[in-house]
Amino acid sequence: MNASSPAGSPAASSAIPPVLDVWCELQCTDCHRAQDDLRALRERYGDALEIRWRHFPLEKHKHAFAAAQAAEEAFVQGRGDTFVAAVLERAEELGRRGEELLLEVAAEVGVDPEEVATSLIDGRHLLVVDADQAEGKAIGVTGTPTYLIDGERLDGGKSQEGLRERVEEIADRLLGRG
Repeated sequence: MNASSPAGSPAASSAIPPVLDVWCELQCTDCHRAQDDLRALRERYGDALEIRWRHFPLEKHKHAFAAAQAAEEAFVQGRGDTFVAAVLERAEELGRRGEELLLEVAAEVGVDPEEVATSLIDGRHLLVVDADQAEGKAIGVTGTPTYLIDGERLDGGKSQEGLRERVEEIADRLLGRG
């Protein structure tokens, strides 16, 4: 927002919202716990803060890469957030059941499981997942969840304590609320 545009003016209302990038993976129990913070941030800021899911499948989780591709297919079908939340609820089960669970969850949340299965075979979402992971590595992401807002990287893989408050502090500053 232009500093000379008062809040509520046409220039202010058409401003691009600040972005919170969240690098996560669907087999990560820490990412599951982070969902409460992300819900709270969505409730607090609505469309004033853009929250973007970024993929960062970790090698130690053998189904994370397939889960990221399945999530991309769910986003294409308009049910990505619902799919991601449902898979994260069952992150530990994903470790045991893999693609079978992804297809089951897809059907449960209204995503076409046949299209998810096909996307895992034809690799149509590989580039998106690879690009997210490469960008994450380039900015120093090493674990999940990791947040990036206004150039500040916040690592939630070690501890999530105080992270939502730090994100709110930065978002409020960017939005001229504090």
